[in-house]
Amino acid sequence: MAAKTPFEIHIPQSTLQDLQDRLNRTRWTSEPEDSGWGMGTSLGYLKDLVDYWQHAYDWRKHETALNQFHHFKTAVDGVDIHFIYEQGNGTMPIILTHGWPDSFYRFHKIIPMLSHPERFGGNAEDTLDVVVPSMPGFGFSEHKAMTASAVADLWFKLMTEVLGYEKFAAAGGDLGTEVTRELALKYPDVVTAIHLTDVGYPNGTEDFASLSPAEQQFAGLAQQWWYTEGAYNMLQSTKPQTLGPGLTDSPVGLAAWILEKFYSWSDNRGDIESCFTKDELLTNIMIYWVTETINSSIRMYLENTRAIYAQGYGPKPVARVEVPTGVASFPGEMTPVPREWAERHVNLQRFTAMKQGGHFAALEEPELFAAELRSFLRHFRIVNIRA
Repeated sequence: MAAKTPFEIHIPQSTLQDLQDRLNRTRWTSEPEDSGWGMGTSLGYLKDLVDYWQHAYDWRKHETALNQFHHFKTAVDGVDIHFIYEQGNGTMPIILTHGWPDSFYRFHKIIPMLSHPERFGGNAEDTLDVVVPSMPGFGFSEHKAMTASAVADLWFKLMTEVLGYEKFAAAGGDLGTEVTRELALKYPDVVTAIHLTDVGYPNGTEDFASLSPAEQQFAGLAQQWWYTEGAYNMLQSTKPQTLGPGLTDSPVGLAAWILEKFYSWSDNRGDIESCFTKDELLTNIMIYWVTETINSSIRMYLENTRAIYAQGYGPKPVARVEVPTGVASFPGEMTPVPREWAERHVNLQRFTAMKQGGHFAALEEPELFAAELRSFLRHFRIVNIRA
């Protein structure tokens, strides 16, 4: 069994002082009158958040809170991986995979709800062993961009060789959906069940005439979303090195790039702080800033795109996942998925149209998300899981 080493987050004070110096020297841009969030990140909100960042936000407080979890590092196939590992009292392990522009921090609220549900009004028998890694290129893992398929291979070895599980469940959203799907496709004898908040989007290979009315509407909304909201994806999938230097050098630029997604992809109804506190927004941004991983994180989009076109062909039809799958469709998601689309792409065992919440549901609506995940996994209890 490969070794894992305890890890503690401790950012040098010089890094925090450098951040303050840069914030103090911010050169602000202009903004058309009354533009709000309609042209991107609201300048008024950004200035308010940066003022809070300078004068009230306390990284050390959040660093201490994060260190209450059990953090580890290990090397898998020569790649350094950071992960949180919280063991419950049961026999069900699950690996949770974040996306972009969030981080392992996406799941920090639900980790104790899953590992010790009885403390939150849940059933003790639903306890899980929870593994939350930082993907390569993100946070405290190695600054190496990899495809979702390659990350899935690392997660398989992390769970089986490092942690010694014979079988496990997996869940994710955004890029984490791609990783989780790849785990199920490549290791169906080991992955007992997966849970997703999206199942992917039309890629042009579908027979549109075969789609149900709900799927056709979904495809139309996805196309509309791509033209109105997808510019970040095109840039990160083609020219990330043009974007990377500016986001690495400017904390305010980094904040603006990330904030717009948290606003647009949440169920906020016009008020981002109805979903996330300033401290939550800034702590996620800080994980990118202090680790200097924004550039390697966005390069994952390029790696995934190169893999699609590696053989000189365009996208191929998406393989169907046969591992039992649960899907939670949140109304504030980029394009909420209809049941028929989920059934087309996965072995759907549970589909729930959630009443509220968005793309970052585990952070935005942790109680709802954790309860839904526990309810789904209750049917897939695992025994004799240790190798």
